[in-house]
Amino acid sequence: MAGPLTGVTVVELAGIGPGPFAGMILADMGATVIRIDRRPSSQPGALDEMMINDGIVDRGRASIALDLKDPRAIDVVLRLVERADILIEGYRPGVTEKLGLGPERCLERNPKLVYGRMTGWGQSGPLAQAAGHDINYIALSGALHAMGPADRPPAPPLNLVGDYGGGGMLLALGVLAAVLESGRSGQGQVVDAAMTDGAALLMATLYGLKAKGQWHTERSSNFLDGTAHFYGVYECADAKFVSIGPIEPQFYKLLLQKCGIDDPQFRHQWNPAEWEALKVKLALLFKSRTRQAWCELLEGSDVCFAPVLDMDEAPHHPHNVARATFVPYQDTMQPAPAPRFGRTPSDVPAPAPATGRDTVRLLETCGYSPEEIAALLLANVAHAAQGT
Repeated sequence: MAGPLTGVTVVELAGIGPGPFAGMILADMGATVIRIDRRPSSQPGALDEMMINDGIVDRGRASIALDLKDPRAIDVVLRLVERADILIEGYRPGVTEKLGLGPERCLERNPKLVYGRMTGWGQSGPLAQAAGHDINYIALSGALHAMGPADRPPAPPLNLVGDYGGGGMLLALGVLAAVLESGRSGQGQVVDAAMTDGAALLMATLYGLKAKGQWHTERSSNFLDGTAHFYGVYECADAKFVSIGPIEPQFYKLLLQKCGIDDPQFRHQWNPAEWEALKVKLALLFKSRTRQAWCELLEGSDVCFAPVLDMDEAPHHPHNVARATFVPYQDTMQPAPAPRFGRTPSDVPAPAPATGRDTVRLLETCGYSPEEIAALLLANVAHAAQGT
């Protein structure tokens, strides 16, 4: 595996959402990520089938399947921790301590270990022990309230802001910063990554604009929330959509020129009182041509334009093809590793492993004898995928 993190070893306690996303980022960059999977259920339910660790976000891992309720399995994980640089987990506060895998015990075994903790509410605070999901964490940060039109409830932005932008990416950044510091100090530490904190951090620019009186808490009253006529999405004649965002005056002027707009009302770009009427006029204009026709006129110019593509279309857009933004995955496509590194580029990631694919190999690496491995498998402390 290539990438700038080649030589870094990560132990990932399997979970859902932001933890696996952080593990994917680290694996994409070349880290050896060893996922501690649960033993597969003999009768999985519908939710279990959806959450099983076999998707694109689970790529590039090694998998060892253990029953973490058994002390013998905990000893296996601690042996892996001794050889690791990073551990990441996404349980509620206190759960890994009860399992015998809390930070104190792991740092006793490996004083340089960076112990990354991913939660929604954080390791402390009155909500720390409450259940929640992305939508709840971004609700508490002020982010959810700002999204969507004023005449409807706030619109959830999928689970991109809490789980991934404010969660998994924040965790990956945090543990890498701590690894860098550990290289200087020789000491590990705990990284407390909370999605409430991360979602709030993503709102820093908007809180800054609000402090200057340039952002309002009411939805549909700001230039970046789809209210301004020059920053939004418009339907075309073929029921497809385009996006425009010419904020700067020179880009806005070019939009008017290319679209043949000479209506004097459009001169009032930054007058919010004119936005609703101008948006109606632009909607009628964009409805007059197909999306492809607008692409031929505007794409690639400084108008700040792009077609709104669905997930089937996006991998085939010429720009994405030229940059290999998507790469093959079985019978479909997957997002390629990002960012790009000039001297230590990442490989195309390997598909997600079957649960327990690497169990025997990793047990051998930890010093278990063939007889000990057989005993762990027979006792269902460990599980090995068929054919391994």
